[in-house]
Amino acid sequence: MRIQTLTWMTAVGLLLSVTACQQSSNKATSEEKKLPKDTITQISHPEWSKDANIYEVNIRQYTEEGTFNAFAGHLPRLKELGVDILWLMPIHPIGEKNRKGKLGSYYSVKDYYGINPRFGDMEDFKNLVDKAHQMDMKVILDWVANHTAWDNTLIEKHPEWYLKDSTGNIRPPVEDWSDVAGLDYGKKAVRDYMVEAMKYWVEEANIDGYRCDVAHMIPVEFWSRVHRELDQVKDVFMLAEAEGPKYHKAFDMSYAWELHHLMNQVAKGEEEVTVLTDYLEREKKNYPDNAYRMNFTSNHDENSWNGTVYERMGEGAKTFTVFTYTFPGMPLIYSGQEACLDKRLEFFKKDPINWNKDCGMDEFYTRLNELKKDNEPLWNGIYGGRTTHISTDKPQDVFAFIREQDDKRAVVVLNFSDQKLSVQLNGDAYTGTYQSVFSESKPTFKANHTLNLQPWDYKVYMEN
Repeated sequence: MRIQTLTWMTAVGLLLSVTACQQSSNKATSEEKKLPKDTITQISHPEWSKDANIYEVNIRQYTEEGTFNAFAGHLPRLKELGVDILWLMPIHPIGEKNRKGKLGSYYSVKDYYGINPRFGDMEDFKNLVDKAHQMDMKVILDWVANHTAWDNTLIEKHPEWYLKDSTGNIRPPVEDWSDVAGLDYGKKAVRDYMVEAMKYWVEEANIDGYRCDVAHMIPVEFWSRVHRELDQVKDVFMLAEAEGPKYHKAFDMSYAWELHHLMNQVAKGEEEVTVLTDYLEREKKNYPDNAYRMNFTSNHDENSWNGTVYERMGEGAKTFTVFTYTFPGMPLIYSGQEACLDKRLEFFKKDPINWNKDCGMDEFYTRLNELKKDNEPLWNGIYGGRTTHISTDKPQDVFAFIREQDDKRAVVVLNFSDQKLSVQLNGDAYTGTYQSVFSESKPTFKANHTLNLQPWDYKVYMEN
């Protein structure tokens, strides 16, 4: 769905706002951010997720054919890239009534138990899941629980399940979302139906969990029930398109939307790097220690509606990518980023990704995926290391930090500016001998060590 920020606060809290396009902005309220950590029940994550990354798959645009079978041909390449979790954008039939554009939005679901015939059929989908599992990759589905297409059979069978306007007519959940009708989660029958539909895909197709669209628009208690009941079928992984500590009562991972917007602002020179230091301290204070946060430079919303990573982050694109891999959280790759996706993919019509570009980003992502998997300090949640900010004499331009797990340490130094800099790392918390990840050097750091950085430079060091 469409996400865009209309109102922004970096120092205090987060605001929930709705765009005039396809989706609402998703931010925690200031009250949620003040929720004491000890009031949040920390769920148990699947063991396989501890060092995982996630890759978002846009089936429609992935290939000229736009099918499951055509995408399956890319699985060996994605395995080589080091991908762990495949998040498939919605695979269900798309509504025709009030459709937006020629092909419509994936997020206008006509049948929760069906397959979009443009993608293939149930056998094709099961084969895709099986092939991914054979390569040790997990598959999660994008699930649209908040609303349906106008020609979903539920409207005819159960009109009482839907939100109504003042005249008693079924209405969209947000005025501009004219292609969908809002479900009423005050109705037990709605909740029961949706739980059973979500169980179906776990039981029938053996998927490994869900990315839950606009999760913040549905009571978190419902999501807690979903996770609990799905776990009785298999140990699932649940991603909330939501931000706020309370969602970690029900989900393994939430969106790091605030961090993403801060990255965009730093890249454009609208904010100094000190906002990242403040963000780190808030995260440590407000979120459960075992909360997974999804870090990203792009996704389907950002790419289609707000611009490519190169439009938003310019020459800093690779630097911010390194940041998403080394900062606490799980990194996301969106379809085509490994091929330097430099266009905004159309949302409502066919617009295939160009896979013919050899730009070196596939090797870059492969190296980052290996880095994360091979080094425990960079793992997710409590599996990863403690994070400590390193102060510098260039706090407005350089962000440096330590990730430390037992006797293993990583030191990360990022130049978020277009200037050559000589930067001093203050203190001695990082002292030791390290192996550089992106070069052959093995520096020994002493107290108040000085580094020379190129514009948009990124340095990652693993302790020997």
